[in-house]
Parts: sequence; structure tokens; C-alpha cells
Amino acid sequence: MALIDLAHVAGRAPAKTYWTREEARALYDLPFADLMFEAQTVHRRNFDPNRVQMSKLLSIKTGGCAEDCGYCSQSARMPGEKMKASKLMEVERVLAEAQKAKDGGATRYCMGAAWRSPKDRDMDMVVAMVEGVKAMGMETCMTLGMLTPKQALTLKDAGLDYYNHNLDTSERYYSEIISTRTFADRLETLDNVRLAGMKVCAGGILGMGETVDDRVDMLVTLANMDEAPESVPINMLIPIPGTKLENAPPIDPLDFVRTIALARIMMPESHVRLSAGRTEMSDETQALCFLAGANSIFVGDTLLTADNPGEDHDGALFRRLGIGPEALDGAS
Repeated sequence: MALIDLAHVAGRAPAKTYWTREEARALYDLPFADLMFEAQTVHRRNFDPNRVQMSKLLSIKTGGCAEDCGYCSQSARMPGEKMKASKLMEVERVLAEAQKAKDGGATRYCMGAAWRSPKDRDMDMVVAMVEGVKAMGMETCMTLGMLTPKQALTLKDAGLDYYNHNLDTSERYYSEIISTRTFADRLETLDNVRLAGMKVCAGGILGMGETVDDRVDMLVTLANMDEAPESVPINMLIPIPGTKLENAPPIDPLDFVRTIALARIMMPESHVRLSAGRTEMSDETQALCFLAGANSIFVGDTLLTADNPGEDHDGALFRRLGIGPEALDGAS
């Protein structure tokens, strides 16, 4: 794809754009400087390039998941030592943690439970968590596994803003990572979320042994939805001992940055979140990701079960880069 065509892409009207793998792969394969220029051009048309959204993630129910996701330490089917399953966290504790997150600058609060899907008996507590966090003035996000249409409507009525359900990888490679639910199951939950009127948070994980085409195909699937996800988390695999992917070779940092840039160009109005794996990234790699269009991170020392750079490190890096937090009214 010639640069003159890319200039057209960057300045397209709001009409929905549908991508082919060939178009997306041509972007990915551009000389690095050209790709970064195009991504930053698109980013500046849609966002303040020096503002990053701060989100906080809390595990409200850990371990004992019936799924066999090859990257996850919370799976009850993982070949190594199993993580002890916990009960669903008390509502009061969740809200106390949410207040701490808000006091620390977070504008979106994400809550995750290690479930294949929520049980109806758990929904009252989940609804109370959403309502409590909303009352604090923060955006709310949850990831609870697969949802039925009724459950999606219940969460929408409670005031949930975003529902996270990652595709993880391409449809071709999906069965190499997970066998207990299908790629179509993932898409069905995302459809239920969208039909209920909530915003979609969906992305994937890089470094699981997938090819470049798999990464491109995953982004094509997301970008070609009737409405692209408003939030697109891009994770770098953290190889956890005992999981199927504990010995997966690391992804090249520049390939990771290329994928961030491609996500930005293909989904220009979405928040692209630099998610898991930041503890393994140099400051320089993270800086390139922000330059490529990443504009959301998780703050705090932990994600669901994995380590995350603490506020002190993030604050120091942001000061060096001249980056500040995005205000709630600037989030989408």
C-alpha cells in the first residue's frame, strides 16, 4: 500500500471502513518510521497525544476457572500446580478498593471474575458492585466470562459502561490456545453485550506462538465488527510457570509496537490499552507504544494475578515523556 493511500486512510470520513487482511498486512509491513508516522497522524486526529487513560483492575473472584486457556494461571485445568479458588469478594471490599483507585487517579474501574460464565445467584452482588462504583463517578468495566442476553441486559440496567471479553488471537489459531469454548462463543458474547447497549472492550494477547497473520487477522475481526470495540487491550504474554505457554518464546518488542500501531490505524476512535506484560517492557518500548497510539494503561502493582508496574514507576516514566492522565470527560 502506497503512502498516498495511507494518507487517505488517515483522513477518511467517519463512514465505516471494512478491512481486508491484505490491506492490514500491507500497513503492518511498512517501514517502521512510515508506520509510526501514519499511526501518530491518526492518533492526533482523534485524541490528545499526551494524555493516557488510567484504569484499575481488581480480581473479584480468583482461581478455579473451568476454562483451559493456555496462558492463564487461574484455570482449574492447567497442568501445573492449581491456584486456590476464592469466593466472590464482598461488595464492601470491592467498593473500598474502588475508592482507593479513584483517589490514585483512576477514571475507569475494571472488575474481573474467573468464571466460564456468571451464575444467576451471583448477579445481585455483581450489580451492587457496578452501582457502587458508578456512584463514585468512575466508568465501570467487568469481565465475567460468557454472558447470556439476559445477563447482559441486567448489567446494562445496573449502569455497566464496558464489558471486556477478549478474542485472544485469530480464529485460525484460537483452538491452539483454548478448547473449552470456541471463537464463535466469544463473538456471541460480544454481540450480546453490544445488543444490550454497553460498550465493548475486546483485544488479544501477543506472544503465544501465533504468526504475524494471526495478529493481523485478530485486528481485522475487531475492526470489521458493525461497531469496533471502544476499548482494545493489547497484552504481551506473561509466561506463567505451570501453564501450557510457560515456555513460549517472547515476541520481538518492535513487532509488538507494530501491532499497537496497526490497531490505532484500523480503530482510530478506540482507546488502545497497553495491558499485561508492561513489567517485561523497557521504558523505551513503552514510549514507542504510546507514540504508536496506545492511550490507556492499567495502574497499580497487580493486574488480575500478574505483576504490573507500580504508580511510582509509571509516574516517573510519564514525567519523562510529558504524558498526563486523561480526564474522565475525555474518555470514550
